[in-house]
Amino acid sequence: MSDVLNQAGECVVAVDHFNQTAIIHLPARLTVLEAIAFKETFQQLCTNHPNLERADLDFRATWFIDSSGIGALVNAWKTAQAHHIELKLCQVTAPIWMTLNLAGLDTVFTIVRAEEKGWAAGGANLPTGDTPRLEPPRTRPLPTHPSVNSVPKRLMDILGALVGLGITAIAFIPIAIAIKRYDGGPIFFGQTRCSLMGRHFRMWKFRSMVVNAESLKHQVANQVNGPLFKNDCDPRVTPIGCFLRRSSLDELPQFWNVLKGDMSLVGTRPPTPDELERYEIPQWQRLDVKPGITGEWQVNGRSSIKNFEDVIRLDLRYQERWSLWYDMRLILKTIQVLLSRHTGAV
Repeated sequence: MSDVLNQAGECVVAVDHFNQTAIIHLPARLTVLEAIAFKETFQQLCTNHPNLERADLDFRATWFIDSSGIGALVNAWKTAQAHHIELKLCQVTAPIWMTLNLAGLDTVFTIVRAEEKGWAAGGANLPTGDTPRLEPPRTRPLPTHPSVNSVPKRLMDILGALVGLGITAIAFIPIAIAIKRYDGGPIFFGQTRCSLMGRHFRMWKFRSMVVNAESLKHQVANQVNGPLFKNDCDPRVTPIGCFLRRSSLDELPQFWNVLKGDMSLVGTRPPTPDELERYEIPQWQRLDVKPGITGEWQVNGRSSIKNFEDVIRLDLRYQERWSLWYDMRLILKTIQVLLSRHTGAV
């Protein structure tokens, strides 16, 4: 049986359903509109066929995927887990495979090739049993945004990171002494954040909160409407932490993340994994670029922004306006904001 489900306006996702197995044929581009259509189609498929045991995602026609597509795949994986459905990615092309590898999804999904285990579109010879995991090809994923593969931007990041780390080295001793004298806890605070395409990395700061701050987070009210946590009077912040945050000195260790390539000098705010869990598909678009130490949100009243949709609007505006000169303008504006002392914490 073959079904063609029309979702999200004119986007169409075709489904072949064979007893307890389904094949979902993905479109050429899996961007925001197609990703929404795929999400809705997959959820509808699972709801309408409670006896479904297996679903294969056919990528034979797909050549490009952005962060919205990654978000839709993550959502499909969660839906499949909830319905106890085995989910496989088939006919995956090299660019798509590398994107999945970049996002870390190659360790989550089972990825098979069309010729392996007799997989065939149309269900004539569906695969059975476990398929060994394959190594991704040595190629680059297609960039989701021009800034991602910009050599001048990366050179500016490296130069800025080296300068920033020099400043960090100078500031380290007094900051470390102050933090240690207060409670004797660790000097640095490392937190898992999400970078380009949702890939996890460890972001570093000078610790500005009490040692057990993460375990106390549920006791603090969130002042932001949406999947973003912020409290201007967070009781977990230490006295020295208040100074570090007002001056943004707590963020100096992030220059190490920039040097490593996890972040950029200018970009979007890196979300935490639990924030990403609450994203709708269109909100994943903010992960089409690398996160930055500074950006539109940081220089446009981040302490006063209480609606996550405003954060999304600023992030997408940055992506639309991006150029190397625009990055330089935001860096200069960041310096002006810091000098005026009207700054908050990420």
